[in-house]
Amino acid sequence: MSDVLLTVGTRKGLFLGRRRGGDWEFDGPHFNAQAISTAAIDTRRKVPRLLVGGGSAHWGPFVFHSDDLGLTWVEPRQPAVKFPQFTGASLERVWQLHPAGPGEPDVVYAGTEPAALFRSRDGGESFELIRSLWEHPTRSAWVPGGGGEALHTVLTDPRDTRSVTVAVSSAGVFRTRDGGASWAPSNKGVSAVFLPDPNPVFGQCVHKVARDAVDPDRLYLQNHWGVYRSDDAGDSWTDIGRGLPSDFGFAVAAHPVRADTAYVFPINADADRVPAGRRCRVFRTGDAGSTWEPLSAGLPEEAHYGTVLRDALCTDGADPAGVYFGNRNGELYASADDGDSWQQLASHLPDVLCVRAAVIGP
Repeated sequence: MSDVLLTVGTRKGLFLGRRRGGDWEFDGPHFNAQAISTAAIDTRRKVPRLLVGGGSAHWGPFVFHSDDLGLTWVEPRQPAVKFPQFTGASLERVWQLHPAGPGEPDVVYAGTEPAALFRSRDGGESFELIRSLWEHPTRSAWVPGGGGEALHTVLTDPRDTRSVTVAVSSAGVFRTRDGGASWAPSNKGVSAVFLPDPNPVFGQCVHKVARDAVDPDRLYLQNHWGVYRSDDAGDSWTDIGRGLPSDFGFAVAAHPVRADTAYVFPINADADRVPAGRRCRVFRTGDAGSTWEPLSAGLPEEAHYGTVLRDALCTDGADPAGVYFGNRNGELYASADDGDSWQQLASHLPDVLCVRAAVIGP
């Protein structure tokens, strides 16, 4: 069984888990009493670099990194992510930290609130605003979602470093094919049932997007009502929510190795944000959304109220895949067999905001 590093960002600090063989060990909280909204494990280095984005009401938002698996943490001398003065904006939260592919070993992207995309060329120690997206002609019409105006998803194309896909709540999916020189909405087929025009060019409340492990052009999207698949890198989307107990939810994750395989955690409704049917179940598709199966072996059988947020469901790089999720009840669950069976790793944690996992060396 592979060694795995697990980062669990909560409302009151970061917890780190390490599986050696079959046993888990946890430590924390790091950044005690500070909300950790995003984390990333950059495995492009010989020793993985951990990146965390968080903040507190007193100290404000921050990005730290660690090159010794969390033993020590480094804060840049200047704020890593900061809006230029000309924008008239100030950083409220870092929603996403995303290491680019191996073709750009020092590039890390950050998605923020207010919704903006920043790029680092030094491994996440300093970031620059990508002005072309900030100044996009549709921006004046972007409307914050219930959780704020967040750029919460960044996907880099493993075939082409110039191709980047982002998602904004509530503006939708945008994509560049020229390294950020220009951006185009990529929402055709995604319905916005809450708007007068349910099929706008932009304005969809996208909650999360994941990329298929084998076909880079295949994407999975969890919307504010609706689960979708794209087979053309976002040019168009097809509804694949049939067979789920609810197509409302926040999280979606792809299997790290297997094609056509993805996971969602359905929520009852936007006005009833508890697990669908009040049952703690992850749903998996193995045929790109044609069918879905519930995965609940080892999960609570009684009525359950733990909501899983957009970045609190993930997979690692193993095969069979490790699948992990945390919820707002402070519970943390893991599967080492593609989701077929589960074990509880922790309970009574603070509100879980994000979970990330990676296979690492001994």
